[in-house]
Parts: sequence; C-alpha cells; structure tokens
Amino acid sequence: MEKKHEDIKRCSWANPKNPLYLKYHDEEWGRPLHDDARLLELLILECFQAGLSWECVLNKRETFRKAFAGFDRDSIITFNDAKIEELMVTPGIIRNRAKIKAAIGNAIVFKTIQEEFGSFDAYLAGFCPKEPIRDHTSTTSSISDAISADLRKRGMKFVGSTTIHAFLQAIGVFNSHQPDCFLFPCDGQNWS
Repeated sequence: MEKKHEDIKRCSWANPKNPLYLKYHDEEWGRPLHDDARLLELLILECFQAGLSWECVLNKRETFRKAFAGFDRDSIITFNDAKIEELMVTPGIIRNRAKIKAAIGNAIVFKTIQEEFGSFDAYLAGFCPKEPIRDHTSTTSSISDAISADLRKRGMKFVGSTTIHAFLQAIGVFNSHQPDCFLFPCDGQNWS
C-alpha cells in the first residue's frame, strides 16, 4: 500500500502546510550538487537568509531568480548602483542593501575562485570528504569554519560558519536529515 504524501515522515523543520517547502525538502535539500550555476544560486540565497528563516527565502526564490538575472554570474557582476536601487524597491525579495551588495561582490569572488580552481565545485572538494557526513544537530563544523574563513579572506560577505554549514547541508556534504526522516538513508550517494 502506497503512503499518502502527508503520511511520509520528514524532518521536523519541513513545514507540512507549505508545498514549496516540502518539495524542496524531498527533492533538493541534502542531495549532492556540483553544478556551479546552482551552487552560486544557493550560496546567494543562503547569504540573504542570514538572520531570517530559510522558508522565508525559499518562498521568494522565484522572484529572486527574476531580480538576479536567473542567478547568472556574469550578469550579477555587472550590477551597478542603478541596479542596486532598482532591487531596493523590487517587491518579493529581501530588500537589504548590504546583502544585495554582498551578492554582487560574492559573485565576483565566486568567478575568481572558478578561475583559480577550474570550478567552485572543485574549490569545495578541497575541503569536503567524498562521503556525506551524518550530522543533523550541528549548526557549524570544522569544514564550515575553514570554508567560511577562506571565503571571507577572499572578500565574500555574509558567509559566516553557520551560513556555510547550512549551504553544505543543502548541497549534500552533510546528511542532516533526521534519523526518522524517509531521506535519512543516503542510498549510496557520495558528495564528490
């Protein structure tokens, strides 16, 4: 007998009343991700999430995509003061000037990292193990500490260890699904 969607056991943070959040939990969060364009999108969104809930940011994701040129790195790095002012009045996104400027600056640093390592994914691989780390309780780690420190040294903003740890959970470096969640088993998925 097939389980009903609402009978599936998920992580306690996955709001059962928000279909968008359930879809994100079920189909994206914690799955190995290596595509640089999608890594940039998640990194920018995680930076906007600082001090807010991920659900809040996720609910605004489509509007963010439109406002930030589909998270196209080369478009973002050309954003000027006029574009920043436009974003400051764009409904449906988080209109925080410091975070908007950080997104632009972070895209520039992201490009520099890609040029140095061949890809942002290759840069991350230098810090991360091949096997996912099971940990559903921590909000920081020695890995997020190291990546955060390096990114800040390179000039990124809003990339503290907690933000980077959440990013690493989202891209599958950490298997942070709770033990009773149907996605807790890794199914042999390696991060690298």
